[in-house]
Amino acid sequence: MRMRAFTEADWAQVGPIVEAVVAAGDTFPYDPAWPADVLHDVWVERAPGHTMVAEEDGTILGTAKMGPNRPGPGSHVATASFMVAGTARGRGVGRALVGYALDWARREGYAAMQFNAVAETNVAAVALYRSVGFAVVGTVPEAFTHPVEGRVGLHVLHRRL
Repeated sequence: MRMRAFTEADWAQVGPIVEAVVAAGDTFPYDPAWPADVLHDVWVERAPGHTMVAEEDGTILGTAKMGPNRPGPGSHVATASFMVAGTARGRGVGRALVGYALDWARREGYAAMQFNAVAETNVAAVALYRSVGFAVVGTVPEAFTHPVEGRVGLHVLHRRL
C-alpha cells in the first residue's frame, strides 16, 4: 500500500468512496443530499491542509484529509478525517491513514491532533484512535442522528503529538 498526495485525477476513485460513506449516514455528519461537487469541496483540503490517498496497484483503498482544527489561536492543533472503501475494510487501511496523518501533523509542527465529531457508535474507529493514543475528552449527547440507533453522542478525541 502506498500513501501519496491526492491529485484531481484521483477524484474519479475518491468521489465514490466519499459518496458511499456519506450515503450510509452512520459515521460522518455530512448531508447525504449534497451533490458530488459539494462533497468534493468539503473533502479536498486547501492549504495549509492536505488531502491524501492510500493506493494499491492503481486502486485507491482510502483517503484522508487533514489540516488545522481552527484558525488563528487554535491553529497549532491539527484535525483529520478518514474514509476507507468498503471493499478495503479490515485490511489495515484505516490504521495506515491515521499513522500518515499523525506523521504529517508532526512534520508540519502541530502540537496535538483533535477529532471533533466521532459518532460513539463508530466503535471500530474509536478503538483504532484509542489504540494510537487518542483519548475521548468529551461527548456531546445526542448530537448525531444515526440511521439505525437514532440520536447518539459525538465524541471529541485528542492526542498530543
